[in-house]
Amino acid sequence: MDMSQSPSDSYESISDALANDGYALIQHFVDPETVAVLRQHAIRLNATGKMHRAGIGQGRRFTLSNELRGDAIHWLDDQSMDSSAQPYMDKLEFLRQNLNRTLSLGLFEFEGHYAVYPSAAFYRRHLDQFKEDDHRRVTCILYLNEGWQESDGGQLRIYLNEDNQEEFLEVLPQGGLLVVFLSSRFSHEVMPANRERVSLTGWFKTRSTDLLR
Repeated sequence: MDMSQSPSDSYESISDALANDGYALIQHFVDPETVAVLRQHAIRLNATGKMHRAGIGQGRRFTLSNELRGDAIHWLDDQSMDSSAQPYMDKLEFLRQNLNRTLSLGLFEFEGHYAVYPSAAFYRRHLDQFKEDDHRRVTCILYLNEGWQESDGGQLRIYLNEDNQEEFLEVLPQGGLLVVFLSSRFSHEVMPANRERVSLTGWFKTRSTDLLR
């Protein structure tokens, strides 16, 4: 579901879209000024060597593969979080509370990272929820690109039917667009772009069992 209303009016629609379709696209989720500040922060982190090559899997299954993924990432935490990200994080917190209230998802926290894809980089088809760890429940991708056009490529391809690879949705990574979808339901991939591509990608997670011990 593609929603173009203002963010203040869209939280309930996001819940409805996740319940009905499993995904939602929200145009202009944050204002252009915030998008620009976040983009510059990501670019600065990358230029100063504070991003690292992204891999796949976790723990002992973690691996690096140029054949599967070509982006560089920087994880957000209390120490590295730039104040420029706070308006977006406030909106995400409101969204988390709304999803818990309306869909009873038990979302406990958000984890996320900046991602910078150099020209021609890609990320092959994958699921965001790990095989041995189902804590990631809802994926949230905020695009930070300026003046992105169809000819730039770099679309997010979301596969709507796991039994039919020809049934998919392609999303242009335009600045300010928020893509939300159920992490366990949709495999997806990042198509190669003709220019650098920047996003802030993250997940709402349920409480880790480790925290309950």
